[in-house]
Order: sequence, then C-alpha cells, then structure tokens
Amino acid sequence: MGLSSIICLIGWLAIYFAKGPISLDVGRFFTGCGIGIFSYVVPVYVSEIAPTSIRGGLTTLNQLMIVLGISFTMLLGIVVSWRELALHGMLPCFIMLLGLLIIPESPRWLAKVGNREECEKSLRTLRGKDAHISYEIAQIQESLDIVQHLPKAGIMDLFHRRYIRSVIISVGLMAFQQCGGVNGIGFYASEIFLAAGNSSAKLGVALYAFIQIPINIMTSFLIDRTGRKPLILFATSGTTLACLLTGTCFYLKEHQMLLEWVPSLVVFGVVFFISSFSSGYGAIPWVMMSEMLPLHVKGVAGSMVNLVHWVLAWLLTYTFNFLFVWSPAGTFYVYAAFNAGAIIFIIMLMPETKGKTLEEIEASMNRM
Repeated sequence: MGLSSIICLIGWLAIYFAKGPISLDVGRFFTGCGIGIFSYVVPVYVSEIAPTSIRGGLTTLNQLMIVLGISFTMLLGIVVSWRELALHGMLPCFIMLLGLLIIPESPRWLAKVGNREECEKSLRTLRGKDAHISYEIAQIQESLDIVQHLPKAGIMDLFHRRYIRSVIISVGLMAFQQCGGVNGIGFYASEIFLAAGNSSAKLGVALYAFIQIPINIMTSFLIDRTGRKPLILFATSGTTLACLLTGTCFYLKEHQMLLEWVPSLVVFGVVFFISSFSSGYGAIPWVMMSEMLPLHVKGVAGSMVNLVHWVLAWLLTYTFNFLFVWSPAGTFYVYAAFNAGAIIFIIMLMPETKGKTLEEIEASMNRM
C-alpha cells in the first residue's frame, strides 16, 4: 500500500506539471498502476485483519470510500481546474503514507513468513488486549501447516481441482460486474442524459454521484446480516431491470413514442442502475475474492482477477461510444443480458460465506 501511494503521487505530480498529452498519459499510467494495486491489496488486507462477524461490512467500506472519493471529485471538478484537481488527488496519498506508520501488518501474512511472535502481537492489537486469540492463532497455523507442504504457486496451479472453483467464481463475478456496463454508463452519464433529450445533464449527474453514498453505507450494515448471496442477487436483479427500462426508453425515442416521458425515465433508469449496483454488485465481488482465494495462491489468483477487472473496465469504457452510436437501446439491452447472466451464474455457483472464518471458507471450497 505504501508503494501504491508513492506510485500515485508520481502520477499526480506528472499530471499537475504536464505540458502536453505525453505528460498527461504518463501521469494517468502511474495513477492507474497505483490504483490497480490498491484495488486488490486493500480488500485482501481488510479481510485478513477483520473479525469474522463484521468482515463483510468492513470490506464493503472500501467500496464506500471509493464512491465517496469519486463523488467528491466529480463535484470538485465542476469548480476547480484539472491541475488543482491533481493537487487534491495527492492528499489521500500523503494521508495513506502517514496511516501506514501506525496500522499493524496482516497477522496471516506474518504467520506465512514465519514470524509467529509478530503475528500474535498484530492480532492482539487488532482484537484488543483482553481478547482470546488462541483459537484464531491455532486456525491460522493449521491452515499454514497445510500450505507450507505445497510447492510455490504458479499460474497453472490455478487450474488445479483444489483452487479452480474459487478462481472461476472470483473471475466470473468480476467479469459480469464489468460487462454489466457500470463504467460505460458512469463515464458517459451526461452524454446519455443529453441523448435522451434532457436540456441539461447536471441534475442527472449530481443524482448519479450522490445516490451511491447512502446506499453504500446501507450495504456496509446489511452485508453481514443478510449475507452476500441475497444482497448481490437483489443488486443484479435491479441492474438488469434498470438496463431494460433505459433501453426501452431509447427504443421509444427512436420510434417517436412518449417523447415527453423519455428524458425523465432515462434519468430514473440510470440512477436506478447505479443505486442497484451500489447495493452489492460493486463491493461483493471484491469481498468474495478476498474471502475465497486460498492463501497459497492468493497472490497469483488475485493478480489475475484484478487484471480481468481492469482490462474489462477499459474495454467496456472504450466500446461504449461505438455501441451507443450503433444503437442506444441496443447498448442497454446488451448490458441487461450480461446482468441477467450474472444472476444465473450467482445462483448456480456462488457460495454463501457469511459468518465463516477464512480457514472455514477455504475448507468448504475444497470439499465442493
């Protein structure tokens, strides 16, 4: 996380002092690399230090902070220049570097590298002085004893029967999340509103930015009460309906029907989409990845899942304009199909991990 903060700082400095497109591209490259590392390391770290009873909620807070940051930046970008925005981007990096001086290392990682004393010290710091940590230490050690007898994991090990189910579910959730259209819709929300016939996109964009915050807060409280599977099924059902509604609105516009209703309904459809996405679809794939991937292959498998996420995020953002020019209605129907596919995938393959330790989850996945 410290390395990621430094990489992001370099990127923001390159953007701030940019004299042309090459400097901007270099800055974007570095910030992209830093965020890419953060997006994997943070949920894994949180899942490894969190108590079982609140692990889902704490991991979901990562998504909430991302949403807060994006919403704040979108609103700040209205009133300040892009150079000033780059300066504001440096602030979280400095805060992170200072925060890393006081937060403990992951006890599971310390145990993995053989530092038993520091593992116990870290767990004691995280759980409190009077907490009983002997059972948790024993579980961690038991899991590591099995892992230590295994050879170093490589990319081909991910296809072993012991790991393949966890990898398929993690990659599948991330792929469906991105193919459902969130980045295309998010980055081009203002263009979508204008294409629907709205005279101004500012109200729709503001609603899009604000609505995510309270829903992500609610999700953080619900995830350890309702469970992961019901919440993400609710979310994907919502994104499917929202895409169908928005696609139908553009279909009506193309055929000159209900033109007075289309602009408002498109705003509603897009806001309904991001509301549904924020209710679980944004956070739970990251939660499941951090919980399901076994410690032995977490580095290799997590890197692959992260790569799939960002490649598809770029691809869906890049292709949105081409799809939208081809057919606004068709674009949303394609996204609806992917979201419907996600529902089937989740029902058939995704397990419930609520209330289980990471070691219990790994053991249950091995039995499947």
